[in-house]
Amino acid sequence: MEEVISAITGRATGKTRWGVRKSSTAVAVGVVAVALLLGGVLLLVLLQSSLIASTNTTARQKAQSVIVELEDVDVSDAHEYMLATARAGQYVQLLDPAGYVVASSDPIAAYSPLSAQRPGPGRTLSQDVSSLPTLGDQDDFHLVASGSPGGYTVIVAQSTQLRADTIATVAWFMLGATPLLLGIVAGSVWLLVGRSLRQVETIRGQVARIDAERLDERVDVPSTHDEIRALALTMNTMLERLQASDHEQRRFVSDASHELRSPLATLSAGLEIAAADPSGAMWLEMKDVLSQETARMRYLVESLLTLAKANDHGLTLDETDVDLDDIVDLEVRRLRSTSRKEIRAELIPARVRGDANRLAQVLRNVFDNAERHALSRITIRLSTYGDAAIVTVDNDGAPVPEPDRDRIFERFVRLDSSRSRESGGSGLGLAIAAGIMTAHRGSIRTSEGPSGQCRFEMVLPAPGLVTAPAPAARGSRRHRPPASSRR
Repeated sequence: MEEVISAITGRATGKTRWGVRKSSTAVAVGVVAVALLLGGVLLLVLLQSSLIASTNTTARQKAQSVIVELEDVDVSDAHEYMLATARAGQYVQLLDPAGYVVASSDPIAAYSPLSAQRPGPGRTLSQDVSSLPTLGDQDDFHLVASGSPGGYTVIVAQSTQLRADTIATVAWFMLGATPLLLGIVAGSVWLLVGRSLRQVETIRGQVARIDAERLDERVDVPSTHDEIRALALTMNTMLERLQASDHEQRRFVSDASHELRSPLATLSAGLEIAAADPSGAMWLEMKDVLSQETARMRYLVESLLTLAKANDHGLTLDETDVDLDDIVDLEVRRLRSTSRKEIRAELIPARVRGDANRLAQVLRNVFDNAERHALSRITIRLSTYGDAAIVTVDNDGAPVPEPDRDRIFERFVRLDSSRSRESGGSGLGLAIAAGIMTAHRGSIRTSEGPSGQCRFEMVLPAPGLVTAPAPAARGSRRHRPPASSRR
């Protein structure tokens, strides 16, 4: 047994670990063998108990029937009754008060008492003996002695050989049937597991042939409704994710290299030009351009790292309770200091849980995008609805075309192809904003405002907020002036 366990687990013997088919067959046979062993022992014990009880009951009933006959008639009639009801393997004696045999069911038992027990009237005693020398029989017997009125004793000797033969027959039958049953179990499990593993092997072979150049291939899904079908569906789902991830990675590398090529080329050319001028004057002329391109490349790298973390759910947030209206107000002030367009702001107090710096980054990216596309006016509103805080940014430029309203939040997407990278941004701002909003369990979308203006709407969960805060609450918090005076 230890060798089987070692072969299955691959321990201690140094042999090759068994496969699923062999292991399943061995375990099934072992479990069934143990179950048969325990069940067989239990069956034999119960069968023996039942036969012992049956033998004792039969002997007692015989003794009582003789006593009944003895009470109604005389000894000769009881003798006739014992002879008429005699059967093989059972001996009945009737003893008088002096202990002599006065009647028996068989002439061989007509001379000496079969038992020395003499119970009183109405009492019954029993015992098991290994042999009865009186009968010249070496078999085991079960003796029952019952007392009757008048001092007579009825002794019944019931052979237990039939009981032993029955138990032995059942035991040998079970012993002979066990190997056959174990063979059937082993064959059935071997075939069933083999059939299942053939489907698994088919799936494994198909997956093994799929490489980076053939991620569009899928494994065959069996028509059965079992775990193998679920495995095939799961493998296809995994392949779809791998294909999407591979496509995203290739596009990411392509877009990143394309975006970084321009500042790198400018830096390389600037350094070559500056190095060719021994006077150093060209370096003084080129340093501003090189510094600007260096800052631009640093921004691209940081933005790409932020996007990579957001897409892999690895964006670390320093979440605290923050006043969203403070963050919006600060970004509005920054926008007013750098933009020549009219900036309107309508803010109410709203507290959310999140990373203040990341939320400010979202607002800055969206505000900068609105400033680039607005004609003359930008309107920013902070409101609440239920358990959500909503920031709405409207600009009087053209709204995003409906087919592009989801695509605009992808990396390096610029809907206006005529806008240069210097004037139109890197195409990463809105993608970063979407990733940060998702990490905050919020959302961002673009739509068209009531007057046909371009609108961006950011929604953040804010448990505990009411739909319409009272004016007193807006004015009393931190002694701020009303929202209308903060425009």
